[in-house]
Amino acid sequence: MGFSQALSGLNAAASQLDVVGNNIANSQTVGFKGSSVQFADVYTGAKVGQGVRVSGVLQDFSNGTLESTGRNLDLGINGAGFFRFLQGEQIVYSRNGQLTLTKEGYLENAQGARLTGFPAGVGTGGQPQVLQVPSGGMSASATTGVDATFNLDAESDIITDAFDPADDDTYSYANTATVYDSLGVQHTMTLYFVKTGENEWAVHSAVDGTVDAANSGQLRFNSNGTLDQANSTFPDYSFAMNNGADDVTFGINFDGTTQFGQEFDLGSLDQNGYTAGSLVGVTVDDDGNIIGNYANEQSQVLGTLALANFRNPEGLQPAGDNAWVETGTSGQPLLGLAGTGMFGNVESQALEVSNVDLTSELVDLIIAQRNYQANTQTIKVQDEVLQNAVNLR
Repeated sequence: MGFSQALSGLNAAASQLDVVGNNIANSQTVGFKGSSVQFADVYTGAKVGQGVRVSGVLQDFSNGTLESTGRNLDLGINGAGFFRFLQGEQIVYSRNGQLTLTKEGYLENAQGARLTGFPAGVGTGGQPQVLQVPSGGMSASATTGVDATFNLDAESDIITDAFDPADDDTYSYANTATVYDSLGVQHTMTLYFVKTGENEWAVHSAVDGTVDAANSGQLRFNSNGTLDQANSTFPDYSFAMNNGADDVTFGINFDGTTQFGQEFDLGSLDQNGYTAGSLVGVTVDDDGNIIGNYANEQSQVLGTLALANFRNPEGLQPAGDNAWVETGTSGQPLLGLAGTGMFGNVESQALEVSNVDLTSELVDLIIAQRNYQANTQTIKVQDEVLQNAVNLR
C-alpha cells in the first residue's frame, strides 16, 4: 500500500508550513529575507512514484522597502550588498543596519556584532577591520586662507594721504571678520580698502588692531567693473601672536570682487580656521562615510564602512540574528564601497523592512494546510482499503 507516498507528502507539507510560519513570524523583522520551499518527486525505478521530498529552501534576497526612522545610526542599503560585521570570531553579513555607538566607540548591532570598514586615512586597500569612532575631540586649526568678495564703490574719491587705521579719512572702506591662531583662539581681522587711482585699490590687513605694514594687496579692475586678476596682487599677511601660538599667516582670495557704481557691499567672507571642539554626534552619508560632527561646527570623515556581495547570495547560510555566513555555494565575498559598482547606496535614518508579503504568505499558508489535509485523507483511504482487505474471508 502507498502509505509512504502520503507520509512523504505530510512531511513535505509540514516543512512548507514551517517555512511559511517562519516568514510570517519575521514579517516585521528588519532586514529579514523570506524563503520558499522547493519540492521534488521521488522515483525508485518503479512506474509509480514514491512520493515527494523537499529539495531545498530558497531564500528571496530581493530588496525590502526602506522606511524612514529619523535616527542617525539606523542604516539601510538602497540596492545590492550586505553590511559586514565581526560577531565574536566570525564574519557575518546582514541587511539589518540598526546600530548603536558603544562607550568604546564601536558601531554595534543588538547582538553585539561590530561593523567593519576602512579607517580614515588608511584607504580601501586590504581587508576591512572593525570601525571605532575616536573619543577625542577635533584639534584647533589656524587660519591659512580667506575667501572674500566685495563690491567697491566706483564713485569713491581717490585718497592720497598715507594710510593710518586710526584715521578713517585715509581709507575708503573697512570690514571685519574672525580668524583663528594655532591654539584656536579667535582674533579680529580687519580689511581696509584704499582707492589709490582709477580702477586701483590698495588692501591693508590688521589683526587685533595691528597692521601688517610689510604687505598690502593691490586690486585692479577692468573698465566693466570686473577684477583684473592678472594685474592684481594677493600677498600673504603675517601677524605675530603673544599668547604662545604660532604666527598667524594667511592669504586672501578676492575672486568675484567687483567695482560698480553702488555702495560698498560684502558679498561673502569665509576663512578656513576653527577652534577645538568635542565630538557631539556621528552620521553616515550615502557613500558609507562615517562622519564625526564637532562642537566647533566642523565635521570630518572618521572611516568608511565596507559592503559585501556574493556571486550566489542564495547560497548563504542563515546564522540567525538577522545575519548570514558565506559558504562554498555562495562563493567568497566581493568587497567594495557604497555607491560603486554592484553596491547600492547607504541610506541614513532609514531601515530596510522585511521583504515578506503577508498577503502572499497567508495564501501559501492555506495551500500548505490543504496539502497537509489532503495527504492525511490519502492515509485514511489507504487504511480503509487495507482494513477491507483484512476483513475478507
